[in-house]
Amino acid sequence: MKHADVIVVGAGPAGIAAATAAARHGRSVLLVDDNPGAGGQIWRGGIENFDKAGEKRDDPAKTKALKGLVSSGATLLSGFRVFDAPGPSELRAIGETSEGTEVVTLRYDRLILATGARERFLPFPGWTLPGVFGAGGLQALVKGGFAVEGKRVVVAGSGPLLLAVAAHLHEYKASIACIAEQATTSQLAPFASSLLSYPSKVWQGISYRATLYKTPYRTGSWPISAMPNEATGLLKSVQLTNGNKTWQEPCDMLACGFHLVPNTELASLLNCKLQVGFVAVDEQQRTSVENVYCAGEPTGIAGLDAALIQGEIAGLVSAGQSASHLHSRNLAERRFGARLEAAFRLRPELRLLPALETIVCRCEDVTYEDLAARSSWTDAKLQTRCGMGPCQGRICGPATQTLFGWTPKSVRPPLFPVPVSAFCVHDSQQTVSEEIA
Repeated sequence: MKHADVIVVGAGPAGIAAATAAARHGRSVLLVDDNPGAGGQIWRGGIENFDKAGEKRDDPAKTKALKGLVSSGATLLSGFRVFDAPGPSELRAIGETSEGTEVVTLRYDRLILATGARERFLPFPGWTLPGVFGAGGLQALVKGGFAVEGKRVVVAGSGPLLLAVAAHLHEYKASIACIAEQATTSQLAPFASSLLSYPSKVWQGISYRATLYKTPYRTGSWPISAMPNEATGLLKSVQLTNGNKTWQEPCDMLACGFHLVPNTELASLLNCKLQVGFVAVDEQQRTSVENVYCAGEPTGIAGLDAALIQGEIAGLVSAGQSASHLHSRNLAERRFGARLEAAFRLRPELRLLPALETIVCRCEDVTYEDLAARSSWTDAKLQTRCGMGPCQGRICGPATQTLFGWTPKSVRPPLFPVPVSAFCVHDSQQTVSEEIA
């Protein structure tokens, strides 16, 4: 059993800011995350910049945030994943320790959800080939040591993440063949002009584009198939289109993602109200459930600055402090998020990408043809097992929402696959058990 005045789930930028703010105002804080260390997806392994000599230097925002977290006195419980909320003010989390699988019960007075977002994948012929990666997934692999030097990479899909990923891969000596953004120039133009109110974002975009000044950035273009090398079975090229013409782009790797979807599963399990797919919060980041707050991308995809501000607001309010001085900045970032959503809205042609034999649910090998005959998400689960594999619908769920307009009706524990031993309580305070083969 672990108890804290404030428990924060998710140690990305929003969670770090929340935990730091609450701890600095005298609250006992436990920050829980399934990664080995704090940072989340955006700061996984550290965000590295490069000077003119090619030497890595750390990102100052990340350094400031992590130093603040350490000095605040908040406790980090890393490598643990929350999978259940069995009772009021209570969570259960599972992790691997040197002694085996450990399940802990977490009790809180205040809870802050900072569970972030994940990439949206849309299926198309060949998307399961070796060499096809999620854009953010490939970036995370590279930060962990995966070699891309000398590899020809196509970056495709939608969202500002594409440019950031391409710049990062370029810094690791990958050859970026092109960036294919499905949004049109007319969609992006109003968003680009609105950035004049956000100088830091303008500068960031300019720096990315300067890094990739030789790389074509093709708007209104999207992938329609990935082609294998017949001898090796590995990715050989990507077929791209702009709706008028189609062409082959030879490559070794495809980094592909269609913007982001929020991780709202834990919020749904706690019965927090959702609004248009996001956790509904007030100006103090309170959800519809008493003593539960939410910050960052589960409340709206708006980027790093929004996550940091909202995390700080949630941390301050959970500690009984005023956050009124941050409300105007938060409102500005929310407006930015709304513009972002409009700029990168998905085109209807993407619903036509899969062929009948294209696998949509990779966990259970369910094809588009299997799903096209079904009437709803529930019907698909019952008849095809779509969404019932290890990812628990996190990949195929957003895909079928785009393809068919389906929305999952319920979230049930466990939120992630866990061994049966996790439910065998050997001790009233915590369970330590081995994975069942």
